[in-house]
Amino acid sequence: MEPIRPVKGTRDFFPEDMTFRQWLYAKIRGASERFGYQEYDGPFLERLSLYAAKSGEELVKDQSFIFEDRSGEMVALRPELTPSLARMVGAKSKSLPRPIRWWSFGPFWRYERPQRGRSREFFQWNIDLLGIDSPEADAEIVAAGAEFLRGVGLSPEAVRIRINDRRLAETQLDKIGIGSDRRALVYRLIDRRDRMSPAKWLDWSLAEGLSPKELEAIRKLLDDREAWRGSAPLERFFEAADSLGVGDYVVYDPTVIRGLDYYTGTVFEARDSASKFRAIFGGGRYDDLVSAVGGDPVPGTGFAMGDVVLRLVLEQYNAAPVLDSRPAKVLVTTFDDSGLMPALKLATEFRGSGLEVEWYPTVAKLAKQLRYADRVGARVAVILGPDEIAAETVTIRDLASGKQQTVPRGEAAAFARGIVEGSA
Repeated sequence: MEPIRPVKGTRDFFPEDMTFRQWLYAKIRGASERFGYQEYDGPFLERLSLYAAKSGEELVKDQSFIFEDRSGEMVALRPELTPSLARMVGAKSKSLPRPIRWWSFGPFWRYERPQRGRSREFFQWNIDLLGIDSPEADAEIVAAGAEFLRGVGLSPEAVRIRINDRRLAETQLDKIGIGSDRRALVYRLIDRRDRMSPAKWLDWSLAEGLSPKELEAIRKLLDDREAWRGSAPLERFFEAADSLGVGDYVVYDPTVIRGLDYYTGTVFEARDSASKFRAIFGGGRYDDLVSAVGGDPVPGTGFAMGDVVLRLVLEQYNAAPVLDSRPAKVLVTTFDDSGLMPALKLATEFRGSGLEVEWYPTVAKLAKQLRYADRVGARVAVILGPDEIAAETVTIRDLASGKQQTVPRGEAAAFARGIVEGSA
């Protein structure tokens, strides 16, 4: 019988992977809470109509895991969290104090072709500020992202947050004769430009009905890196980013447009400086989303960051953390059959003193138990043989130095802790 493999595009989280995930969660929590954001979460299943309302045709039709439940209703595994956030805020919009600062970290699913930096199941940080419509609110959200990057060791030389504003883009497109009826098409073309070869992108643009003259005008817009000057919202945004201490992370980039249909103003993406990977995180302003799912109008801004690309970028820039997936640094050995219960009791005493402790659960040669201790990264081995039991002592071995010392049982836990903490 062939082994059963995991579902395509999903991941097994072995202990070392879980250690990274918990490290990432702690970094995300720290960055979010420093700016005063509260943690929340939504359901993993939502009605398909929630995403159809504003997320965009591609996300709903091509990228969502959709099925019919037993009642005949179409539901989806959540591909993103912003529509759920909008629904939740809409349900309590009159009672929630403004501004609303929320963040979350959890699993999501998209039916995409698995490849480097992209899987069908992923974990994602979502952080949003609702109730305030200002460039300064957008800058605060971006600053939270920049503080996270700084906190995980990714400098502005490694990652930049690229900023644009759809209102500026609309004005520019109007000037070259591309009206609102074709704006969504052009946004999709711009959003996918860096994912396609120039020749393929050109062919696709022409096939969608754009003329060579219009394409040349669009190219000029995308090459103009000073167009933000004179845009009051962007000028205010960059001034606020400087005041928030993250001006070195942000840069204007007219090629950033974001593919989802619900963005209404500032949009941004964090990318590695070599553009080797997909966006680390991305988001923007969405002032109409809460009302689109049945709530009162509430302006909002926020972003999402997946764990897959982030880990690749950390590895690329030698910023990946060195983590230890083994919590226990103390191993209580088992000397012989008569020592099984005494060893168990000693391990319990050590845990009661606040230490994380493993117990070797069978009789084996001491050399074998010490090899196991070394393999799992223990710092201390505790030996309780007949002589120690009779004398009410414990032998503590420092596995790093190989030295060992016999101490009174009542002092053993503190002595072991001193070695673990590097004070002995």
